[in-house]
Amino acid sequence: MSAVGAATLAAVLGLAACGGGNGDTTSDPGSGEGAEGTGAAAGGLQCSSESVADEQWSAAEPVTFSMLWTDWPENPITDDWILFDEIAERTNVTLELTNMSFSDAEERRSLLISAGDAPQIIPLIYTGDERQYAASGAVVPLSDYSDYMPNFTKYVQEWELEDMVENLRQADGRYYMTPGLQEVSVPVFTLIIRQDIFDEVGAPAPETWADLREGLELIKEAYPDSRPLADGFEGHSMWNYASHAFGTVAGWGFGTGMWFDEDADEFVYAPTTDGYREMVTYFHDLADDGLLDTESLTDANDGMGTVTEKFASEQVFAASGASGTVQEFAQALDAAGVTDYELTQIAPPGGPAGQVVEPRNFWNGFMLSSHAAEDENFCDLLHFVDWLYYNPEAREMLQWGIEGEHYTKDDDGTITLNPEYSLESFNINVGAETDIGDLGFSNDVLAGSTESRALKESYNAPEFVDYIDTVLSTRTPRDPFPNAPLTEAQLEQAALWGTPLKDTVDTATLAFIIGQRDLSEWDAFLGQLESQGLSSYEDLVNEARENAENAG
Repeated sequence: MSAVGAATLAAVLGLAACGGGNGDTTSDPGSGEGAEGTGAAAGGLQCSSESVADEQWSAAEPVTFSMLWTDWPENPITDDWILFDEIAERTNVTLELTNMSFSDAEERRSLLISAGDAPQIIPLIYTGDERQYAASGAVVPLSDYSDYMPNFTKYVQEWELEDMVENLRQADGRYYMTPGLQEVSVPVFTLIIRQDIFDEVGAPAPETWADLREGLELIKEAYPDSRPLADGFEGHSMWNYASHAFGTVAGWGFGTGMWFDEDADEFVYAPTTDGYREMVTYFHDLADDGLLDTESLTDANDGMGTVTEKFASEQVFAASGASGTVQEFAQALDAAGVTDYELTQIAPPGGPAGQVVEPRNFWNGFMLSSHAAEDENFCDLLHFVDWLYYNPEAREMLQWGIEGEHYTKDDDGTITLNPEYSLESFNINVGAETDIGDLGFSNDVLAGSTESRALKESYNAPEFVDYIDTVLSTRTPRDPFPNAPLTEAQLEQAALWGTPLKDTVDTATLAFIIGQRDLSEWDAFLGQLESQGLSSYEDLVNEARENAENAG
């Protein structure tokens, strides 16, 4: 699954690295033409052609740019891929790829960037990933060149994401990556439930985690051999989307571990909050009562193995997943001979902090390696990545292929895949002769990064559209945290404290939940964190926040 792979790579949100001020600190960064277009010599850079938002861009002469590419095991590049030919046809740009395997992608990427050997375009970057490279000057300050990215500028403004982009600024006032933009803020991962079983036992609609527990208890009574709730991502997915409702951060969303306490007007370490302990206690109690499948918290199976099998054998009736996971569970149930079932992707349940979910208007984006700015075609490179990541027609092509050849589009915008093509990962035209994924479209590196609501809904099932509607109408995204950018020296010091602290938190969280450590030892756990430099770590982050405010 694209969502599974992307989430595994993410160093999700946490503290947004950002700085003060509303403008760049450099002089004359661009032409000032903004979203409308960039001229052939905008801001001093020599551009071979003009770039205009929502219009096809093409270099005046053929040009080659290099890109780092992650090979997903289930969708490797083959000779049948026509994606890159189509990109070249539309833009006059040939992409020269440096391939790396999914299993060691983060480590390989870090080594390449640190050694100065990274390709020009570095995709699959999540907010926070860029901090260390920005501080060392290994990547381009993209905020200096926003005027060369008219599509990015337009959709940041149109989708009202300006404040979130400001939160990308580092200690020097610049931002060094641009994220994929999502028109609607909807959590990617949440709970998928066997709605028919919840209805069968008379379970309440799981609007809150308390409601969910009541339903799990009723299911356990009816199916005593089950452990009805599972995660499949070693707990990190479930703790991420659950944490916001408890007023904390955890799991994939742990990031730097900092939580902004609005009452105290300062950052505190999330595991020291009452909300974190409440969340851990909630899942501990589920595990203790046989309602939580603890194997799914310890088996490293990327969510696609054991839990899917247990879902199919009706040992698990609610589990973490994304929209594509619904299809996986459905296919597994069909293969197991379960014919009468209903799956529902529910909005993340609310909790003590309210009906709150994570802010999800950003997804993976890109950085440019510092040596890219030395390329004589640097302006064309900026225009190209702006087109690739933010132009609506480019985004549609990356997802669906070539209009007329692979799909048709009605006057109302409805996209229909031609009958000879399938997109089996989303259960579309299953059994057709050719899957568009085998042609390079709907791939894990580029597709899905930036999406309008219409594009997101175009390839998802109607049930996912209902999920979007439910989240938008019943849940509130948590406010982004204040700016707290760290300098290079502060980042090094933060890593010396933050890494062992997180290791301790990860170990203790799992131990408390599965019962290897008694909850009566919570104060001892907090004492352990304090002995590892917790107070100094908090002081460092709060100092960075104050510096950012003063600079603003």
